[in-house]
Amino acid sequence: MKAAYIERFGPADAIRYGQLPLPLGGPTDVLVDVIATTVNPVDTFIRSGAWRTPVTFPFVIGRDVVGTVSATGAGVAGFAVGDTVWCNSLGHGGRQGAAAERVVVPADRLYHLPDRASPTRAAAVLHPAATAYLALYTRGALRTGENVLVVGAAGNVGSALVVLAAEAGARVMAMARSDDEEHCRGLGAEGFADYREPGLAGRCREFAPHGFDLVVDAAGWNDLDTSVDLLAFRGRVVVLAGLGSRPVLPVGPLYLKDGSVTGFVISRATTAELADAARALNRLLARGRLRSRAVEKAPLSAAAEIHARLERGGLHGRRVVLCPDPGA
Repeated sequence: MKAAYIERFGPADAIRYGQLPLPLGGPTDVLVDVIATTVNPVDTFIRSGAWRTPVTFPFVIGRDVVGTVSATGAGVAGFAVGDTVWCNSLGHGGRQGAAAERVVVPADRLYHLPDRASPTRAAAVLHPAATAYLALYTRGALRTGENVLVVGAAGNVGSALVVLAAEAGARVMAMARSDDEEHCRGLGAEGFADYREPGLAGRCREFAPHGFDLVVDAAGWNDLDTSVDLLAFRGRVVVLAGLGSRPVLPVGPLYLKDGSVTGFVISRATTAELADAARALNRLLARGRLRSRAVEKAPLSAAAEIHARLERGGLHGRRVVLCPDPGA
């Protein structure tokens, strides 16, 4: 089969595209013929070696997959050949990735795709939306009626955060660039602030005079002085980005507010947590509530180019879906 893979950690041009042996599954695995996969920032961390995880070379890159079941192990129940399915936790923890014509998925990490959901559109949102769901609920303990500030609200994870928080009945303020305001409000944000404008904290306080119950930073802004200052009593800050970030924690204000700062990365989520997120995502996918701002399609053979574009910052608000090359 054809796949995008690496034989060593390195820059984007370390990615190769070529022939690899077909994968073999075990008794609790499902073989899936790939329809679509994507490129996430975490994929670049794994490929470069910035985030160390068990890897066997040659290593197929990629986290997310939508495809059809081609075979199931003897111990698998609930999946049949021809089912359209998805997974967003390959390419980590010893599992080979998704950027191939066929992949092996452990059955407890595989979910059915709703009938009315487009495979390519779904592939674009699975990782960001699951990250957002778990950040809001598993780490953020979101409750109806709370004030939520989403930093980086125009990005892929940020957009999903706005949608999911608004769906939960929260009052959402989005923080992004001024030209993203219409997009963010269309997702359900009631308030908006440009993170570059003077008096940013004052604008946020106008929206939530008693503070924010939850601040979720999906941009790597990680200005903890400002975030903690904006917290309500027992407010929570959840950080999702900023691999090299080293902000100073304002301990005094944080403990006087009985607040918390929590880091969250979906790669550490349990299979039970991922399954919980999958159920929520499937409900929203069936209703057409989850979609990327812009989706671009490219062949698997373009994986190296897309990794490079992502690392240069050339995919602002855009998701690239990689599909097996026709006739490859």
